Amino acid sequence: MIIQLLRNAEFRSFLAGNTLSRLCMSGLTVLLGFQVYELTRNPFNLGLLGLTAAVPGISLVLYGGDVADRHNRRTLVLTTLGLFTLLAGVLALISQMEQGALLPVIYAVAFLASAIRAFEDPASVGLEAQVLPRHMVLRGVPILASAGRTAEVAGPAAAGLAWAAFGPAVTYGLIAALFAVSCLTILTGVKSHAPPPRTSDARALQRIGEGVRFVFASQVLVGSMVLDLFAVFFAGANALLPAIATDVLHVGPIGFGILRSASAAGALTAALAATRLLPARRAGVALHCIIAVFGLSVIVFGLSRTFYLSLAALFLAGLCDGVSMVIRHAILRLASPEAMRGRIAAVKSVFVGSSNELGAFQSGMTASLIGASATLCLGGVVTLFVVGAVALRAPLLWKLNLEAVTRPLAKEAA
Repeated sequence: MIIQLLRNAEFRSFLAGNTLSRLCMSGLTVLLGFQVYELTRNPFNLGLLGLTAAVPGISLVLYGGDVADRHNRRTLVLTTLGLFTLLAGVLALISQMEQGALLPVIYAVAFLASAIRAFEDPASVGLEAQVLPRHMVLRGVPILASAGRTAEVAGPAAAGLAWAAFGPAVTYGLIAALFAVSCLTILTGVKSHAPPPRTSDARALQRIGEGVRFVFASQVLVGSMVLDLFAVFFAGANALLPAIATDVLHVGPIGFGILRSASAAGALTAALAATRLLPARRAGVALHCIIAVFGLSVIVFGLSRTFYLSLAALFLAGLCDGVSMVIRHAILRLASPEAMRGRIAAVKSVFVGSSNELGAFQSGMTASLIGASATLCLGGVVTLFVVGAVALRAPLLWKLNLEAVTRPLAKEAA
């Protein structure tokens, strides 16, 4: 079945374009954080960068989901990729500005990039659903996850090496060029699918409300999103990684890039294994256990004072995140009706945006008070409590069997 998927030219084009855009985004995100910390040497500014990105992302993404359910998703993806190309090009042009003038521009770019992603994420999830047949989700999702994690491994490391070798202007210019290639790949290889049929003439706020109510009525959807939200909100190590790399481990930009890639490398390993070893039958139990181990690994990272132990802890966290991501992605696909897929993906993006951007702000603020290491340890402990609470309040998620969902779809397709 995997070979059959990879023989599909449209799936290959979507896979290539989506992977390349994720490589660019991962590189761009970490470089913005590294550059802010290099300019200010204050973890508070990392938190402020996260807050700057959170505001447009969380406020616009629900509307972006509604747009994705009512318009051509391929067109939306192409438009947003073109805008990302433009933003990276702007960074390349202004990267030699004076420090006082450059910092506000970086915050402005982070704000605009988050606003664009509010429309790109739901549209991309919806376009994937039009390219990947529903009965092949358990095979296709690990492939997409593996490729995406490969990009996240390569992105920060390559960006760090390019930064050290050529400086920020060339690095941002390369990112802009790769965004353009991603856009061209989708344009030439993915068909223009018709938008989902409109099932309601209600106003936008009412349609958005339908998607929100659908998610919160589903223990499986809301439970998996809550696990993701609180694990990353309280125990996300990446937001404080520039501070840990600089002040605790005393490594330069190359060491920072390697550390930043460690969790992505672990996630890549897990995603590759998931193509054959996805715990679909006991997916709910596996998801809870994996998030718990993620919390423990973050505690170890917070306590570590050596580079290699920190690297191992981040790799383990990435392993957990990789399996968790594949399971959550499959849940999103299988539990979402086609006509509401963009809105449900947008609700998920609110959870993800809250955990990533607001989590970065929370981490930066807390670290400025009690230190980065203590903040990470506290976040890991909170994550363990959240896992227990979700297991008690969402028993349907605990009992989830993904094979039971996809088996009848595969028989129907055959």
